[in-house]
Amino acid sequence: MLIIAGHIEVDPARRDEVVAALQDLVRRARETAGCLDLAVTADPLDPARVNTFERWESTEQLEAFRAVAHAPDIGEVLGDHVRLYDVTGERSPFA
Repeated sequence: MLIIAGHIEVDPARRDEVVAALQDLVRRARETAGCLDLAVTADPLDPARVNTFERWESTEQLEAFRAVAHAPDIGEVLGDHVRLYDVTGERSPFA
């Protein structure tokens, strides 16, 4: 399993526009085989921050989606703090 998580920084005046521009991409990804979860959200505290979280079954499924994703141009990204993590196991954090 892969997890892609972090945040990007954009002009605060454009943050909500950026999140809205990515809604269709999020919807299509969630409908794709191998996508376990995907979210792009406006941070509730920082007006320049857009949080991202993705969970995929495999690298192959992620790459297959990216090949046809046609991500929208969101304009200038002021900071990129998104990272990919390889996951070897999972368990409930509440157990």
